Amino acid sequence: MEQDVKKRKAAERAYEIIEQKLSKETVLGIGTGSTTNYFIDILNKVNIDIHGIVSSSKESTRRLEKSGLRILHLNDVYHLDFYVDGADEFNDRNELIKGGGGALTREKILANSSKCFICIVDDIKFSKVLGNFPVAIEVIELARSAISRQIMKLGGKPVYREDFLTDNGNQIIDVHNLDLKVPLEVEQQINGIPGVVENGIFSKRKADIILKSSELGVENIALI
Repeated sequence: MEQDVKKRKAAERAYEIIEQKLSKETVLGIGTGSTTNYFIDILNKVNIDIHGIVSSSKESTRRLEKSGLRILHLNDVYHLDFYVDGADEFNDRNELIKGGGGALTREKILANSSKCFICIVDDIKFSKVLGNFPVAIEVIELARSAISRQIMKLGGKPVYREDFLTDNGNQIIDVHNLDLKVPLEVEQQINGIPGVVENGIFSKRKADIILKSSELGVENIALI
């Protein structure tokens, strides 16, 4: 089964899970990335009556225009009933690495504001220990070099993502070679460095449900 087919199957299962729980008061949160785009494609085709959607990026907002659904600002809602997003990497504790698309800060804000965070992935994203994918860090431009030096003290290899600005107007450092045996500790260490806006380790706010798509179908991995 091709990877794109796996992604589409995971997105379809996510919609099946939330479809029966939708109401006129429902607020959905939508992430950013190639797998999430398949979920957006579903929303663009179905006819649902919900309160609206909060998007994690300008790109996802643009893709959602065909849905006819109301795009809301997070400041105008109390919470998100569901947040659907993909991941660059995940482990068996539902901890994630995200940020390949550069929307990690808004994605983490939406995930933290959600009652239920559903992560849709294909099986090649699984790692027993996180770290195969670099950790993206959104940084204030002024502090980029100083932050990179601090990251090197943690054992990481920082690489500046050239010619890229986040939707917040900030820069990204992609960090390789971090020891992520205890992801929560590293997430907190990085966020404690002055000038760091956010990083792409999702350990404090894990996914509630991971929908892992493989040749055998879509497996529902719920956080107990």
